[in-house]
Amino acid sequence: MSDATIDARIDLFLVELRMPSIRRAYRKIGKHVAQHGGDYVAFLHDVLEEAKGDYLRDHTNVIAVGGSGTGKTHVSIGLGVEACRQSKRVRFFTAADLVSELEEANEQHQLHRYLKRFAAWDLVIIDELGYLPLTERGAELLFQAFSARHEQGSVIVNTNLPFAEWTQVFRTERLAVAMLDRITHRAHILEMNGESFRLRAARSRARRKDAAS
Repeated sequence: MSDATIDARIDLFLVELRMPSIRRAYRKIGKHVAQHGGDYVAFLHDVLEEAKGDYLRDHTNVIAVGGSGTGKTHVSIGLGVEACRQSKRVRFFTAADLVSELEEANEQHQLHRYLKRFAAWDLVIIDELGYLPLTERGAELLFQAFSARHEQGSVIVNTNLPFAEWTQVFRTERLAVAMLDRITHRAHILEMNGESFRLRAARSRARRKDAAS
């Protein structure tokens, strides 16, 4: 495959992933690394460093879709740590924990106050959406929480379910469609498919054990 073809394919991937900052930066950084020495890890670090959290300034969401063990949580934590370094206010929840807090606030007649605080964070990371089904009331409360942040602050969502299967979590097609409308509006969508890193590591350990025995 020629260099021109590779460049064109990289451009296409980055457009599809909605990563304009990386698209602008990777050629310049790659040339610098090639001229002054370096490795692929250093190159990746420098490219990611160039994407300086514009999504937070623009109140853009990030949605990582993929199976268990494909790195969604690691990526979101990395983005959260970088946001903290930029003095942003960040919260991390599993979807189940967030719904539990929303239900408790609702029972104590404090939901309005909770949603106001929830909307004030610069970045909220919600992990494991889709791993456990929600009650109808829990799904409605989660929708209210996302609505409170809509165009007010960024959300990172990690899910194992393709969008077409979100009715499994949100109980009705109406609510699933409304939820997707909220979070995919101005969003970076990362398709993180492939073999589980944990499964790959387990297989590697098993092979080393067999070789040693």
